[in-house]
Amino acid sequence: MDIGIVVLPTDTSARIDELAIEAEDRGLTHLYVGGDHTHIPVNRVSPFPGGSPLPEEYKHTHDPLVAITAAAARTSRIRLGTCIHLTAQRDPFTTAKQIASIAALAPGRIDYGVGYGWNAEEAANHGVEWRTRRSRVREHVGAMRALWSQDEASFSGQYVSFEPVWTWPKPTPQPRVILGAGPTERTFDAIATWADGWFPVPFGGDTPAHAAELHRVAAERGRDPKDIAVVVDGVLTDPAMIDPWAEADTPIEAVLVVVPSLPLADVLGQLDAAAALIDRYR
Repeated sequence: MDIGIVVLPTDTSARIDELAIEAEDRGLTHLYVGGDHTHIPVNRVSPFPGGSPLPEEYKHTHDPLVAITAAAARTSRIRLGTCIHLTAQRDPFTTAKQIASIAALAPGRIDYGVGYGWNAEEAANHGVEWRTRRSRVREHVGAMRALWSQDEASFSGQYVSFEPVWTWPKPTPQPRVILGAGPTERTFDAIATWADGWFPVPFGGDTPAHAAELHRVAAERGRDPKDIAVVVDGVLTDPAMIDPWAEADTPIEAVLVVVPSLPLADVLGQLDAAAALIDRYR
């Protein structure tokens, strides 16, 4: 099991490219960026899932695709991705082009983490009806896969439809699509049907037993469970929090240590603590 990090990059925290260099130099294998919000409506009803007032850094986030592009340009080994990207709120043509271009810069190192979101008011400002967000994510991912793989790509769906088009580059290999959502039957069925992995969130109550259930559902749907990655989104450097994942019967690709949105000098100790775990779990 590998050790990586997850961070919410902001305009006051460590530059993501410098953070990526430091993480890679320490042997950390994954860097994912969270906190995808184009904006936060001032007048909102949607509660923050963390169960507390909205953290200040959520008002200051960088665009996650721009962030991983900067990280990709300054590194050569570390796996990079979004954790998660609000796919329903984006144009699939633009998103597919952006991700394909990033993958061309860092072939084989890009994961596209997607999610459904929690902020209904933000989605409404993008013209997304809240009850349709899950089906939109599924369709957008399907359309993007077509754009990434077909020389003359076409797609027909309820929300996305287009006749044959040309678009390059074609990412080889294609970025993995990893879904971040609660451990429900609907989530696991979605992953088994159209995704490549899952982001369980221990701080949200997700457990290794849920990962085992996901692999069971995948096998029932005809997927090889070994093809369904489990990347644990957000742990402390306390082995008591990590050991259950390392000891699980279900293979866990990596756990992501949470790095706070602070200047680089203030998080180097956290990177050192994460790196100190590598030998224990590898």
